[in-house]
Amino acid sequence: MVAEAVGRAVERARAAQAEAALWSQRRVDEVVAAVGWQCYREDNARRLAELAYRETGFGNPEDLFRLHRKRVLGTMRDVHGATTVGVVEDVPELGLRRLAKPLGVIAVASPATAPCSGVAGNVIPMLKTRNAVIVSPNPRARRSAAETVRLVRVALDGVGAPVDLVQCLEIGGREAVTALMSAADTVVAAGGAGTVRRAYESGTPAISAGVGNATVIVDETADLAAAAERIAVGTSFNHGTSCSSESNVFVEETVAGQFLAELARRGGHLCDAAEADRLRRALWPDGTSLNRELVGRSAVVIAAGAGIQLSDVDGTAVLVVPVADAHRPDPLLTEKLTPVLAVLTYRGFEAAVAGVMAVLDRNGRGHSCGIHTSRQDRVLALAERMPVARVMVNQTTLSNSGSFDNGMAFTPTVASGSWGGCSQSENVTWRHFLNHTVVSRPIRSVTPDEATLFGPHRDVRGR
Repeated sequence: MVAEAVGRAVERARAAQAEAALWSQRRVDEVVAAVGWQCYREDNARRLAELAYRETGFGNPEDLFRLHRKRVLGTMRDVHGATTVGVVEDVPELGLRRLAKPLGVIAVASPATAPCSGVAGNVIPMLKTRNAVIVSPNPRARRSAAETVRLVRVALDGVGAPVDLVQCLEIGGREAVTALMSAADTVVAAGGAGTVRRAYESGTPAISAGVGNATVIVDETADLAAAAERIAVGTSFNHGTSCSSESNVFVEETVAGQFLAELARRGGHLCDAAEADRLRRALWPDGTSLNRELVGRSAVVIAAGAGIQLSDVDGTAVLVVPVADAHRPDPLLTEKLTPVLAVLTYRGFEAAVAGVMAVLDRNGRGHSCGIHTSRQDRVLALAERMPVARVMVNQTTLSNSGSFDNGMAFTPTVASGSWGGCSQSENVTWRHFLNHTVVSRPIRSVTPDEATLFGPHRDVRGR
């Protein structure tokens, strides 16, 4: 039953993709523009945001709407004018010419957080590269993902493209997901560790996202008001459901009081030690597993669940929790997916760097970290030493998946490199959804000079 259903979906996808593989660049761009507009339209985006919120309970509709529109617009900007058909590189002096080719059928395992923007953000670049897409949604977001796919298929039909270029797998469950991953030509996986593991175990080439839990440093030279604003926005956006949201912050001890005061002015509730203990018990009832009923909920809801009295119920957006030691296990330093910010103080920049490393070592390397500073030497020192794919400077780490005020490419798949068990260490974009054929012609032979290549080793070792 499962194998047959998956087989039928893949067969339809292959037939549709065979037609798309023959498209000109002009035809590709026409189809992508139609799909992009259908996803971007305000009425569709708002309806999808409401649907995702009602179905999953994660985040809030307004932030989901803003995220969806921004991701679609940014992705359309990134693919606009890109050549994905025919010759994409010509190097006459080397006799080489590179041609772009599609991968084929791509299986997309989409998460429950921001499911609609995740589907749209994958479909647009995959169509730009003439691939077919089969979405396997998280069970908690099946209706949301399916409705996004339906709108895409309406757009495809409207421009005479085969609608089976984009499908939502009709059946769910691990068996179906595993079968789809095995039958596809490439897998793109975002979500829990189990989904990512199955992607790499499928035997199919796979690209995945990594574990987030962004940790940032605020040093004594930072603009504290600006840093607090950016961190509060990042931690609270969509109730912290993005793996890119600020989760932990190291603050230089001499400016910690001022920084916390700035956070309080921006909707931060500063928890005392007793409240921090109650929050731990509420979020991790067994000490290790995150309470799914509180994931993606507002700070007010989480505070109520933890028995924390808020002085400003309407204005509280972030729960700010003190943590004493980054080098000791603490669930508050793990990926929280909630508007909860762990705060630690440090003395000396080396201590901050060591603290960030300790968090990464215990809770997942590869994804991102950030720093708020006026010292460019510290930016470079952090970037050189951290096993992460992104270091965000004087901005919210939320911007690491694409922003109009930095140069990061828009993506729903924030890969974390070998540090995080991923096959890529950059934002996954249309460039990752292409095969290439290289045409090689003979050139004039030039034999390299041995002395230049081997230097003094050639003379010491002898010929």
